[in-house]
Amino acid sequence: MSLDLPRPTGVDVALHEHPVELLQRLLRFDTTNPPGGERACIDWMEGVLRGAGLQTRVVAADPERPNLVARLRGDGVAAPLLLQGHVDVASTSGQRWTHAPFSGVVADGYVWGRGALDMKSGVAMMVAAVLRLVAGGRRPAGDIIVALLSDEEAGGDLGARVVVDRHADLLEGVRYAIGEFGAFSMDIAGRRFYPIQVAEKQLCWMRATVRGPAGHGSLPMRGGAVARLARLLRTLDRRRLPVHVTHVPRRMLEGIAAELPAPAAPVIRGLLNPRLTDKLLRVLGEPGRAFDPLLHNTVNATIVRAGEQVNVVPSEATVDLDGRLLPGFGPDALIAELRSLVGEHVELEVLRHEPAGPEEPDLMLFGLLSDVLRERDAHGTTVPMLLPGITDARIFAKLGIQTYGFLPMQLPRELRFLQLIHAADERLPSGAVEFGTNAIHAVLERYGR
Repeated sequence: MSLDLPRPTGVDVALHEHPVELLQRLLRFDTTNPPGGERACIDWMEGVLRGAGLQTRVVAADPERPNLVARLRGDGVAAPLLLQGHVDVASTSGQRWTHAPFSGVVADGYVWGRGALDMKSGVAMMVAAVLRLVAGGRRPAGDIIVALLSDEEAGGDLGARVVVDRHADLLEGVRYAIGEFGAFSMDIAGRRFYPIQVAEKQLCWMRATVRGPAGHGSLPMRGGAVARLARLLRTLDRRRLPVHVTHVPRRMLEGIAAELPAPAAPVIRGLLNPRLTDKLLRVLGEPGRAFDPLLHNTVNATIVRAGEQVNVVPSEATVDLDGRLLPGFGPDALIAELRSLVGEHVELEVLRHEPAGPEEPDLMLFGLLSDVLRERDAHGTTVPMLLPGITDARIFAKLGIQTYGFLPMQLPRELRFLQLIHAADERLPSGAVEFGTNAIHAVLERYGR
């Protein structure tokens, strides 16, 4: 149920002045998905926000996988602003950690734990920023809605989708949201950038099937289904799909090139020329990996199936494909691009497709977010970013909500943090949590004014 409570006389100082401690407490909840089990974490967060005077409501399709929607009342002169984040985390199975993944240890200047990057740090930043707003006694221009969600790592069916499909009234009037995943510092050719996520690629999972003659395993078989599957996998490994320069990557790369010296600037700008893109990606090597999926539809082979008995040559082999589409493209376009690579003998079936929002995002809040970051880092440049992966933003987009991936983190140049997400020893600098909390707090104070 919803609770309307009076404004509190005080806020837990440790949590609003020390967001690292809030993050540590969040990391100590084992919310590995599957199975999730986010209830204890959500219950604790509800107590924190309700104690700070926010109205709270818990909604769930599964009692052990709840979602919290909390509201801080504003002056009503601006539309509500949504802060959304998930508390479930990916598995640590088979990984070796320096510090136990659910201990929330602070060591060597870093906070260690599963979810330290994805995305309990973001939840800690957002919640701490709201608590600071309450502690300061200043009402925001519009209501601030905090949605803490389950199940994002498995697609959001028990999380954001429950809120959007069954309880859309809780988000009435919301046009903009802050969520994962952007505003982390990125160094290129000696310059520092903060890419703010404004769009993301679309999910398009497929299954490819190849067929061939069956037979006894004792007899040589040439050109059978498994051999054809091997050729398919080799093609996907060695070939890129066609280059496409869409709206957000163009703005991102133009913004980066404008800040770089020669010879780096012409290389980055050259990525926008489809005749040069793939050659320049090869020249860039490891740094080019970040730009590659922003300029192509992509497909990765993930699950391979063939045969049931060791002594029977199978007549059919399949591979599940994780496809990701650029804005403006649909499954038919991806199938056509694949067909040009793999030929007509491969059967292609779409298993799941989810659009991720409009082709061109609403950038109304981009200026405010950029101003806040520039004030905290005069040497940083903000650029809009297309995320190669997916987040709950695509689900909130069904209600016309534009999400900005804005979890600001100033990171050491040597930290390859994207490689730490879902990996062993996931961690981030303690100072990055404070940096992000300060930035989000500034946005909440200025939003709508």
